[in-house]
Amino acid sequence: MSVSVAGCVKDIINRSPFISEMMSLDLISFSNLARFIQPEVEAMYGRSVNEASIIMAARRYAHDLILDEEQKKEAGGRIGFEISMKTNIYDVNLRRSDESAARLMSLYGLVKPSQGDFLNVSIGSHEISLSVSDKYRKEVDEIIDESDVIHRFTDLVALTILFKGDFLQTPGILYLAARKLAWEGVNIIEVISTMNVLTFVVRKDESSRAYEALNAFLSDEL
Repeated sequence: MSVSVAGCVKDIINRSPFISEMMSLDLISFSNLARFIQPEVEAMYGRSVNEASIIMAARRYAHDLILDEEQKKEAGGRIGFEISMKTNIYDVNLRRSDESAARLMSLYGLVKPSQGDFLNVSIGSHEISLSVSDKYRKEVDEIIDESDVIHRFTDLVALTILFKGDFLQTPGILYLAARKLAWEGVNIIEVISTMNVLTFVVRKDESSRAYEALNAFLSDEL
């Protein structure tokens, strides 16, 4: 729970990419916003909050968002990019266990990235996430324990952005790209990042919209 009015306002705004986008572009009425979110602010804060306090908190946060946008634009020209798309991705999430992790390691000797194959294995504190080219689905299903499967998705698309510049030194790129996809109503299944590469795994029926959104965002903003 947030302990200040400003914290409550920030939390509420951050949950809505639409509101934060409008604020970053200085296109929102703070009075209307304050009246709209006042009941939620009071519920989070635990007591009544006057509208003026909410307006003040929103204005201060909007200032931060606008500065972030300006800093991002100042970084323009330092970051080039290429977007590629791989279709037919198979995605499985498993409960984490040493046995599951060991079995999945065998895929590294099978999958051939140099030939265009796709493979990503992420081991979290409780789950293991696997995204791989669909042609290896049979091999994957043979080595995993079905009782460990949390969910699986087929017919996915991986949209990969190769950055040519200070990707990691430019704050907020991942957030802004994900926010753009949220703005377009695209559901992200997986997010994969390395030093200069960012990949979003999405459903096939949303892939064209996601590609256009990312390409427009990167072309206009970077």
